[in-house]
Amino acid sequence: MNGGPDRRVKAKQFPVRVFVTTFIVFAIFTTVQMKVIGHYIDTENLPVSLIVTIVVLWLVAALGFTLLTNYQIEKLYEEPIETFAQTASRVANGDFTVSLTPRHPEERADYLDVVFEDFNTMVRELASIETLKTDFFSNVSHEFRTPLAAIQNYAELLERRDLPEEKRLEYAAAVHQSAGRLSSLIGDLLKLNKLEKQEIRPAPVSYDLCAQLSECALAYEDQWENKQIEFDADLEDRRMVSADESLMALVWNNLIGNAIKFTPAGGSVRLCEGTEPGSAVITVSDTGCGMDRETMAHIFDKFYQGDTSHSTQGNGLGLALVRRVLEISGGSISVGSTPGEGSVFIVRIPTGSALTERKQ
Repeated sequence: MNGGPDRRVKAKQFPVRVFVTTFIVFAIFTTVQMKVIGHYIDTENLPVSLIVTIVVLWLVAALGFTLLTNYQIEKLYEEPIETFAQTASRVANGDFTVSLTPRHPEERADYLDVVFEDFNTMVRELASIETLKTDFFSNVSHEFRTPLAAIQNYAELLERRDLPEEKRLEYAAAVHQSAGRLSSLIGDLLKLNKLEKQEIRPAPVSYDLCAQLSECALAYEDQWENKQIEFDADLEDRRMVSADESLMALVWNNLIGNAIKFTPAGGSVRLCEGTEPGSAVITVSDTGCGMDRETMAHIFDKFYQGDTSHSTQGNGLGLALVRRVLEISGGSISVGSTPGEGSVFIVRIPTGSALTERKQ
């Protein structure tokens, strides 16, 4: 990487301290040596020229040692650090395509090689974050533009004086629906932002999970009846858990709502609750359109909507909210699906023996 020397570096100079230290060490060693062999050699009557020669030799040896040390430092450390600094500067200026090549094979890696590898990992993560940020703003703009355009169009139609009352009510309902979608989007964005910044922290309380699941499911009764969906709930009479009740309600409402939304008329949705050692396990399954592997890999990403035929019924933030709530609550979520056959979402909430109670 040929970027030239960095003008901010001011300390690249001859190592005077190393030279002086080396000279003094040689002088001490030589003096001690003279004292040791002084009984055999007349060191006190050495001619001045010989003493000067010895001093010159000290200087030459100290200079040679210093230059050799400086060369080794430059080759082993200064040049790699200079390359590292130049690359880091490019990253600081927004270039996330750069990478550093380790100087040694893996079996001979030193600390600089490890630093280079960690730096490359950091740059890849930054590039990923930058891409996510760009996609996020693009998606937000798109999601805002759609309902705003609908509101503007219907508002213009409502201004027509010759508009029949039936059409006026229809357009007003459309404006209300688009405004509701916009309000929901803003609310979900604010909620997700607070969750990711940990401004919302779980406030665990002991409550009946089965009662909450029943309440959330019944809120969608009109929807599953209108679509003639068979809804089956397999719940215990009571299951006490310790969690943030309001945040967990968000999880169940999103999962049950999605299952009903993506299940065609005449299909079925099943809600099950059970246990594993140390966990309550809740399963929401449906006989809807299902998902392929590509969709499942991104289903929890912000604004991702695998089935665009239902894109007007949501904003792609629901499952991102679900995953974040479960992450900060110590839970987990997994998904299995087959295209054309349906999907299964499995949620695990840590309980422990002291937090779980079954009614006998």
